[in-house]
Amino acid sequence: MADPKGFLNHGREVATSRPVDVRLKDWNEVYVPGSLLPIISKQASRCMDCGIPFCHNGCPLGNLIPEWNDYAYREDWGAASERLHATNNFPEFTGRLCPAPCESACVLGINQPPVTIKNVEVSIIDKAWETGDVAPQIPERLSGKTVAVIGSGPAGLAAAQQLTRAGHTVAVYERADRVGGLLRYGIPEFKMEKRHINRRIEQMRAEGTRFRTGVEIGRDLKATDLKKRYDAVVIAAGATTARDLPVPGRELKGIHQAMEYLPLSNKVQEGDYVTSPISAQGKHVVVIGGGDTGADCVGTAHRQGAASVTQLEIMPRPGDERNPVAQPWPTFPMLYKVTSAHEEGGERVYAVSTTHFEGDEDGNVQWLHLTEVEFVEGRLTPQPGTERKIPAQLVTLAMGFTGTDRDNGLVEQFGLDLDERGNIARDADFQTNVPGVFVAGDAGRGQSLIVWAIAEGRSAARGCDRFLAGTSDLPAPIRPTDRSLMV
Repeated sequence: MADPKGFLNHGREVATSRPVDVRLKDWNEVYVPGSLLPIISKQASRCMDCGIPFCHNGCPLGNLIPEWNDYAYREDWGAASERLHATNNFPEFTGRLCPAPCESACVLGINQPPVTIKNVEVSIIDKAWETGDVAPQIPERLSGKTVAVIGSGPAGLAAAQQLTRAGHTVAVYERADRVGGLLRYGIPEFKMEKRHINRRIEQMRAEGTRFRTGVEIGRDLKATDLKKRYDAVVIAAGATTARDLPVPGRELKGIHQAMEYLPLSNKVQEGDYVTSPISAQGKHVVVIGGGDTGADCVGTAHRQGAASVTQLEIMPRPGDERNPVAQPWPTFPMLYKVTSAHEEGGERVYAVSTTHFEGDEDGNVQWLHLTEVEFVEGRLTPQPGTERKIPAQLVTLAMGFTGTDRDNGLVEQFGLDLDERGNIARDADFQTNVPGVFVAGDAGRGQSLIVWAIAEGRSAARGCDRFLAGTSDLPAPIRPTDRSLMV
């Protein structure tokens, strides 16, 4: 194990953020480059190598956390990278974007600040790229089987990489103009620079994975034709149907879904635009939705020069500490979280609901009317006398997603069954009701975390490999794949 007294000798330290006034002038990642390596060995030493490592239970990928913590403590970066990649195809993604349920399950976290698992993870993979320990893994033999993967987000990329390494010929179809899905066009540059995606795509191309961008299955290519071309199909198209807000004034100009707003700022960074066609510059911005996507809108609006930014959340403000009765250790607690975007300014308003929008004579939104809400007999109920309005010249809706896209015909053309939540139904092998068609990630699970997407991509790949070959060259998933066991 790591230093037996590490958790007694060292307190928790995390990555250093660049000053707000500096980072708001660019779109680079918010953390000071290289700030982790001087402290990461001591931080890894805080891992206690518990008899029952509950961090495994907290991580959907089943990451071997105590093992790579030990290697990081000893600064054996090659071995640490090997252990990290044993369960996770893209630790540089999760190390930057995952909310770290593993840290919530850390045994040390019962009575001390938990181990900085996420920071150790990203340090290991960044060091591995620096030292050349990440190399293409080209299969020794080809199976002669072909697989189409629909979607190039984390689930699709993980499935494609696993299947390619098993010897199958894999083509990834992406409807956008670049590979990466929400990693590319949903995650702002200041949370994860896109060079990390580009580097992985080059690795996958060297391994043999093929990519087809600008092709939407169901519209540009019929699903039935795709199925005829390939021996198997993995659907990883995400849950891209955004939840809307059907209140009076919704039709006013200046009200956009978050996924209409965020991709444009990423396209500016890619060089497609000089300035975003939907810009917050000089405007009073309101973000409806208190989750991570809402925070991404907040940070983006700050960098575009918004006059003010207000984020609204219908639920009450979460607590600062874990409720031991309602959310006992090692479950993932709902706590008040201050992201880097919130550090940069703006106002957060909880327990409010939008009643309607008000516009000017040209049809542009100008005001948002809201009311406070409280739980009454288990339902959020408007409170009389609390109505007010706030300035709103740009509104983004970041209220989550309701399921996979039903407009492009993919579900109907394949003839797929849906579950009670509107997601694509699948069995324990991640196979749909159509033989040879598998589903992974948000398309089958519903909106979830990046770690679940990668875990499901790996599991769907194994199910697909079993279908193609009868036996699988891929390791069995560490996490259970029965949907009833997923939390």
